[in-house]
This record gives sequence, C-alpha cells and structure tokens, in this order.
Amino acid sequence: MLNIARLVFPGFWFGKTPEEEALTLARAGVGGFCLYGGTKTKVATLTRKLRAASPLPRILIAADYEDGLGKWLPDAELLPSNLALGAAGEEQLAFEKGFITAREALSIGVDWVFAPVVDLADNAGNPIVNTRSFGADPKQVARLAGAFMKGLARGGALNCLKHFPGHGNTTTDSHIDMPVVTETTTQLKKVTLLPFQELLPLADSVMVGHLLVPALDDQNPASLSPIVIHKLLEKLMGFTRCVCTDALLMKALGDEKQAALQALDAGAHVLLVPEKPMELIEFLKAQVFPDEVLKQAERVLNELCAQADELAATAQKESVQPADFAMRTARKALVPLGHFPPVEPGDTVHLLNVGNDENFSAVPFIDTLRAYGIITEDFKDPAQTDTLIILFWRRYKPFSGKIGLTEEETAFVNKAVQHVRRTLLICFANPWAANHVNTEGKLLAFSPSPVFQQAAAECVMGMFEPIGKLPMNL
Repeated sequence: MLNIARLVFPGFWFGKTPEEEALTLARAGVGGFCLYGGTKTKVATLTRKLRAASPLPRILIAADYEDGLGKWLPDAELLPSNLALGAAGEEQLAFEKGFITAREALSIGVDWVFAPVVDLADNAGNPIVNTRSFGADPKQVARLAGAFMKGLARGGALNCLKHFPGHGNTTTDSHIDMPVVTETTTQLKKVTLLPFQELLPLADSVMVGHLLVPALDDQNPASLSPIVIHKLLEKLMGFTRCVCTDALLMKALGDEKQAALQALDAGAHVLLVPEKPMELIEFLKAQVFPDEVLKQAERVLNELCAQADELAATAQKESVQPADFAMRTARKALVPLGHFPPVEPGDTVHLLNVGNDENFSAVPFIDTLRAYGIITEDFKDPAQTDTLIILFWRRYKPFSGKIGLTEEETAFVNKAVQHVRRTLLICFANPWAANHVNTEGKLLAFSPSPVFQQAAAECVMGMFEPIGKLPMNL
C-alpha cells in the first residue's frame, strides 16, 4: 500500500530549513524534495543525506534551475534567460542550455529540473513570467523549449513543463494572489496551449499553475481543477505521466490541506512545497482515498523514478563550459533599439543603476569598459555629463509583485537624460522597461549575468554588431 507521504515533496531552503527537519521528512517517506539556495558542495552533501535517510528505494531531488544552477547557487554560472534564447532564436543554443543544466544538476544530486517555462511573453505587465519565457510566438516557444528538453534528457535530468495551462497573459504573481487568465477557449487552444500540446510527448512531468481560467473552470484554480487536469490535460491532450502542483505555500491558494485534497482529487500526483509538510502528511494519512487514486499516483511515481535512472545511465558525459556557451549566446541575443554611437578609449562614461533590487554587481560591465580605456564615473550632475548609460536590473522575483520601473524611477531617469548629449539604456532583465525611458539608444540584454554584462560593454564599444531579434512585442 502506498505511503501517502510519498506524494509530498517538501521545500528545503539552505540557511533557513533545519537539516534535521528535512531528514525527519525523508525518514517519513516523502517522495522527494525541492531545493532552494546553497552551494554546490552543500547541495551535494544534503542530497546524499536525504537519500540515505529515506526508506524508499528511490527519491527524486528537484530544483527550479530554469537558468542553470546560477539562479540559486552563487558558485555556479547564471545561464542565459529563456528570453535571451528567444532573441538568439537558435535551437542549438537552447539544447546546450538544457544539457549544461542537466550535467551540473546531476553532479550535485539533483535529478529533476522544474523547467522549461513555456508560458508566453505576451503581457508586459506580467510580474513573474517575463524573461523566463522564450517569447510571445507559441511556435517559437515550442521549438526552443523542445530543444532545451532534449538537452536536459541528453544530460540525464528529468524535465517539467510549466505552468499549465499558461501563466503568460496575467498581471498577478501567483505567489501573492490568484491570477486570472481571461482568454477565450478558442484563444487558449490556438495560442496559449499550443506549446504544451506540442511538447507533451517529450514531457516527463507537467506543473499545473495556481491560475483561475474561467473559460475552462470558473470555480477552481487550474491546480485544483478536475476539468483542467483530468479532463483537459489527461483525457483530451493525452498526458498520462506525472502531474504536479505548483508550490502549495503560494498565497494564490487558501488552506493548503484542503487544496491538497482537491489537487489529488483533480488528478495531481505530486504535492509540491507545502508550508507545513509534516502537518499535511498527518492530515492526508487520516483521509480515505479511492484505491484508483493511490494506485495511479504510485504508478506515475514509479515510472518517473525509473525514467530518472534511465536518463542518468544513458547521459552523455561531454564536458560542459557554461561561460563559453553564455558568451556565444550573448553575442547573438543582444537586441539594439534606436541609435547610440560607440564609445571610444579615453571617453568618460557616467553610469546610473536603476532597479537593482537584488544588488547585482555592475563590476563585470565596468571592468570591461575600463580594460579598453573607457573612464567610468557614477552619474551625479547632468550638466557635467556628456555620455550617460543607464543600467536597469529589475527582473522577476517571487512574492515581489513588481518588475518594471516605478513611477519615481521613471521620472528621475527621464529628467536625468534631458540635458545629456548621448544616452543609452541597457536592460539586463525586463525588456519592457525600455518603453518608459527616453534615451537615444537602448540595448536589450535579457540577463544580468557577468558574461552578458561583458558582452553588453563590448557592444557599447562597437566591438560587434548586436543581431538579436525581439522575441516579444514591446
């Protein structure tokens, strides 16, 4: 008989979650964990301990390594965002991103990557999708995400399509509140669902979002909806493998115990990241579930574990060079807008940082300019500034609910550029910020990584022509 705890995958936050708490959950028979943060060594050590503590023959360790390990691990390379890959437009680059992600994840004990995001970048006000998307064109999203999935498989890791049935055309972060998807049934079928439909044959799992989609079910969020999971995803679209919820601790849902019951009843097999996992497990143990629900969940998890073993056993062992891959991508992904004459050795450039919520360091950008004889100074006085480069950093951040320039930032920046001869905005994240800044030139970089900063600096100096194509509408 299936231990119901196996359907629960708790989260583990390095520096926050007590290790003994996680080991207790492992001993209780949870099916796996989703890890956040850490370093390569810390993750590798923890995954060994969790597997050793579990009574199950196989548990799965997952992580949201959407942009490689560097999104969560400070000692790993931050890979190009999906939107950068959309701007480059090459399947080979998407494949390489998947392959590198899988090889690095597997090397530290993570065998299930919660990626790719196949939501569309079709709403400028969306605070949570943005650069996580491959673009606005559903066919291009399917093409590039499919290449990424093949790369993951070649590297030995499980994949996960998300966030079904599509989180793109929303303006709410589901970490905070319930987003509402307003598309009609026809729009959903022709546009939003197209990447999912095309990629389901390659999918090891599908993550269902906490989204209210009235055209499908006007009563229940997708993650708790039998209409969305059982009828649409399983029956109509033919997906018979693992279905998991988005994190249960997200504020779009109410009581997580009742949400878990509804999700299982709707057809989900994995309950991700509850706020109180042990309480949820004890609650679920006291419930009576139809035999078919438990048998189906056990079958799906057994198949997923077998798939993880097969992928790891057949993975290609080529060496990976994340920095080289990132630079090749950057040189094909940068998108120019407007006009900005190249800066030259001896020029003085004033820099203004905006929206740096995560305190990204601009050192790689500055060091590259200085290495070629450019003098850089912080922006203070427009009257003493001939060349001003504005560096915009803000990107999606769970629970923040914002991603663009604030009204105050917009007013400040536009006032600053009024009296400067030569102005350039570089968006190292959210490209739609370019709509609100009146600079002479704009450069969309889609990623704050050191490699993309270096490439942007070289581009500013005219060392190469940016050739990226907009993967969405501004």
